[in-house]
Amino acid sequence: MSRLSLHWIEPGSSHDNFPPIEAALRYPDGLLCLGGDLGAKRLLSAYKRGIFPWYSEGQPIMWWSPSPRCVLLPGEFKTSRSLKKTCRNAGFEFALDNDFTGVIESCAEPRNGDSGTWITADMMLEYKHLHILGHAHSAEVWRGGRLVGGLYGITIGQVFFGESMFSKVRDGSKVALACLANHLLNNNFQLIDCQVSSAHLLTLGAREITREDFQSRLREYCDLENSVRVWHIKPMPVNSFLHLP
Repeated sequence: MSRLSLHWIEPGSSHDNFPPIEAALRYPDGLLCLGGDLGAKRLLSAYKRGIFPWYSEGQPIMWWSPSPRCVLLPGEFKTSRSLKKTCRNAGFEFALDNDFTGVIESCAEPRNGDSGTWITADMMLEYKHLHILGHAHSAEVWRGGRLVGGLYGITIGQVFFGESMFSKVRDGSKVALACLANHLLNNNFQLIDCQVSSAHLLTLGAREITREDFQSRLREYCDLENSVRVWHIKPMPVNSFLHLP
């Protein structure tokens, strides 16, 4: 992959020095540019434009904006009968920002036999910094005092930009997403960015939209205020959080 074929961002340059989204490659789908840094201002500028970093250790920072884009409207999360049963009876508790570090480190653990991870040490450091600044948040599922599932992402206005999820027990990440969608719906959020589509996400109510549609929604929603005043919620029973009978 040659730098000559892609826009190169010099580290330390202006945080909004991104090329037009339309310049993203078709293959690999959505690769827009290389380089730059993971400073808070650049990351927030990227997300607001529909761009996110994704690369492996030893590679330059790669910035992506795929099309179609996978999104979930908070009110369209599909809770199956079996998932409702799990929420009632599995002894899960839900929390927000109770252990952001634990969530991102769990997301970074190798899975499915892979030895590596795309969540590099530098990425973890910068997203932890975004968490301290109040921009990055974790949705967590606990059982018996143990963190067993969750996800993390970035919030800008009325949009939650999902980054990664993990599950150490069956349905752990599904329950985390179900509770997060409910929380966002109740606090005026309009959109959850899921980045890249998967069969798993589509069964939960996610949909694919064009890059143009996604950009239009970001321009509208990122400048609107949500109604969350306190993100930190200590672990509480999932069935109580979701008001399940």
